[in-house]
Amino acid sequence: MTADPQFRLVGVSLEEKSSEGHGREVEHERQIALYDLLESNSFRPIGSPGGPYNLLLSLEENRLTFTIYLLNEERHGTLILSLTPFRKVIKDYFAVCDSYFKAIPDQPSGRIEVLDMGRRGLHDEGANILIERLKGKIEIDFDTARRLFTLICVLHLKG
Repeated sequence: MTADPQFRLVGVSLEEKSSEGHGREVEHERQIALYDLLESNSFRPIGSPGGPYNLLLSLEENRLTFTIYLLNEERHGTLILSLTPFRKVIKDYFAVCDSYFKAIPDQPSGRIEVLDMGRRGLHDEGANILIERLKGKIEIDFDTARRLFTLICVLHLKG
């Protein structure tokens, strides 16, 4: 996909149900994902004449909601996806991330590298699931999907 300025996100926010903190690692990952996402992304709702767009991500029960707005704050559309296809990869991702962060202070670098590779692999799997679930609704590139998957995980923790 080309980097068309009409088909990109210029703002992303999370509707979090809990203000409870989940550690500095989670907050750090959230901040990096948001920064990187806004720096470079491709977001093309099918049938849309163009944006750019603001996106509100939220979780309600077992559903992930993408609420899309234009720059003038006009609601452009809403997409609701089941979280079921994401459940296993999110669970596994959290488990590997937990092991990774616990290993950093005192484990050998080889162990940390293995955990990091596992973490990245699960992150890629989550991104691919998101691309597949959005197929025919919203076209996104792989990097955009990875960053959105990070934000979905943050929402899942705080939801």
